[in-house]
Amino acid sequence: MKVVLLAGGHGTRISEESYLKPKPMIEIGEMPILWHIMKEYSHYGFNEFIICAGYKQHIIKEWFADYFLHTSDITFDFTQGNKMTIHNQYAESWKVTVVDTGLHTMTGGRIKRIQPYIGEEAFLMTYGDGVCDVDIRKLVAFHKEHGKLATLTAVKLEQQKGVLDIGGDNVVRSFREKSMLDQAPINAGYMVLEPKVFDYIAGDDTSFEKEPLEKIAAEGELMSYLHNGFWQCMDTKREKDILEALWESGEAPWKSWDE
Repeated sequence: MKVVLLAGGHGTRISEESYLKPKPMIEIGEMPILWHIMKEYSHYGFNEFIICAGYKQHIIKEWFADYFLHTSDITFDFTQGNKMTIHNQYAESWKVTVVDTGLHTMTGGRIKRIQPYIGEEAFLMTYGDGVCDVDIRKLVAFHKEHGKLATLTAVKLEQQKGVLDIGGDNVVRSFREKSMLDQAPINAGYMVLEPKVFDYIAGDDTSFEKEPLEKIAAEGELMSYLHNGFWQCMDTKREKDILEALWESGEAPWKSWDE
């Protein structure tokens, strides 16, 4: 099952750093938050990634192009015809496709553009700026069990994103934008989607969180997987500092993998 990562936005609310690089490439513990998310999925056996790039997409491509060299021990021997010897390889067994999905494309449009790389199979999808400790294998098992079009991970936090009206059977009754009075579960990403969701996306100007998810919810085809553990997005410098402090403490809740 492939993992789709949305990594094309401008990150205007954390512009202190995003003016230099895409927000998913902002570092936590000297590694991009995108890397942390990929390590989460890889821990559960999902190692094929499709990255929906846009803003400064060349930086993402260059980072992965150099990743093998940066994570290996290398001898450069200029006395033997500029010979390079790699002694150890620490890079993960990942297959990564970086797709330029456009500079101003909305989230739904970015997902629509990578349809040729998905084919007719279910896929995982999340945002490139949030980490959590959800058990992705259990999430996938839950999705397969209910047999509906889409599953999203829901968390209960004070900060408000897209608000969910969830019934007692975990069916999402409605999906709407936040209001200042809401304290309902929110969309944390970490979704499992059937390929039919592509049919709900009109084009580049479609926000996946609006018409597509709202319609899927109205049809009773959107399920929630309630996660009571850790989740944190990185919209602001303050939130970046929170994640950085957790990582430096050695007790980052999302770090499920071994060194």
